[in-house]
Amino acid sequence: MFMVYYRFDGLDSMAERDEFLPHKSGGKKEIHFTDFEGKTSFGMSIFNLSNAIMGSGILGLAFAMSNTGIILFLILLVFIAILSSYSIHLLLKSAGVVGIRAYEQLGKRAFGHPGKMLAACIITVHNIGAMSSYLFIVKSELPLVIQTFLGKQENTGITQSETFRCRCNTGYLGYTSGFSLSCMVFFLISVIYKKFNILCPLGEEYHNVTEPAEDFTSSNGTDEFCEAKMFTINSQTAYTIPILAFAFVCHPEVLPIYTELRDATKKRMQTVANISILAMFVMYLLTALFGYLTFYAAVEPELLHTYSRVDPLDTLILCVRLAVLVAVTLTVPVVLFPIRRAVLQILFPEKPFHWARHISIAICLIFIVNLLVIFVPSIRDIFGLIGATSAPSLIFILPGIFYIRIIPEEQEPLLSRPKIQAACFAALGFIFMVMSLSFIIIDWVTGEARSGGGH
Repeated sequence: MFMVYYRFDGLDSMAERDEFLPHKSGGKKEIHFTDFEGKTSFGMSIFNLSNAIMGSGILGLAFAMSNTGIILFLILLVFIAILSSYSIHLLLKSAGVVGIRAYEQLGKRAFGHPGKMLAACIITVHNIGAMSSYLFIVKSELPLVIQTFLGKQENTGITQSETFRCRCNTGYLGYTSGFSLSCMVFFLISVIYKKFNILCPLGEEYHNVTEPAEDFTSSNGTDEFCEAKMFTINSQTAYTIPILAFAFVCHPEVLPIYTELRDATKKRMQTVANISILAMFVMYLLTALFGYLTFYAAVEPELLHTYSRVDPLDTLILCVRLAVLVAVTLTVPVVLFPIRRAVLQILFPEKPFHWARHISIAICLIFIVNLLVIFVPSIRDIFGLIGATSAPSLIFILPGIFYIRIIPEEQEPLLSRPKIQAACFAALGFIFMVMSLSFIIIDWVTGEARSGGGH
């Protein structure tokens, strides 16, 4: 996702006192979670967490709405947003008890070294999926940008791969995340504007080009094709919850942002999280709604690519494509940092920093991601697979079981209501994972409605 990552050293040996960041004492200042106390304002913390939430998943929301209907999509969006907020509550409460400010370290405190490795592996898988979705957008949109500049409407067949080497310090990369969020706001404004400039039916040439749309349309004519569905279920509905879960994952970044928050308390950070989730909820809903009401059942898994079927040479869409391409290109190094850090923790936990190892891991990761992007036929598959595996683990399962293990029984007995709720929360995530994966695999095996986003 378009996010800001922060680096924290020595988290294993730190212990939280009565407050999150204690006041200075008369003696020598103790080293706590960072080399500095939290200085980030309340408003900037909201901006940072919004950056962490916002990601490429926004491009798939209109497709999700087209396969659920407006009302069912709204219910699911509210459901995922509320559960994401509750998940952050569990993380903050667990972190407050043990004084740990890193997701992987919570895993170590709860289950020892295996817990740390599990959390690191899940974060790695999720970020590889996020990076793959970014580079898939490059693969999908860059040829369209080039053919627009060349003034051609035919498919140029150009492919794109990216390689990056990211340095250890990611402080400067935070500026790119702010620009990425601005680009996605521009994308939303353009989607709303285009709704009132693209008429339905879209024209005979559109239906001829977009053959997969026949799977979603009705044979009763253009009136039903251009009618917004309030509630619908089909083979693609299985991708809806994974896409929504993928779009709301920000949990590995919550604790670092908590560390930097000025006058940090759990209540204050929960307010930051609630406002950020609400802001992204509104943005997601508007993007999905206006994208769906523009193309209805013909919307593709990657919304931006659908506009090329109407007017490949559209100037506004060209500007949006350029903004999104720059945003995802700048974000890849930001996402690469936590992946490489997790790989180092898994494979070389005690090794000191070395440039050769640093660069080699980055090159290997980029190579693997590019292979995935080349061979995966649709961005929908990336959203679906990552949203059905790592996303429920980070949002539902791990926060729930961490809470049960970390909160002392003297404070909350095992059969207390908060721990029962946490157990049910983790079980819900597991059920959601199994069901989503089952439906997605069935769809892959049967090969139904393989509508690719830009391939």
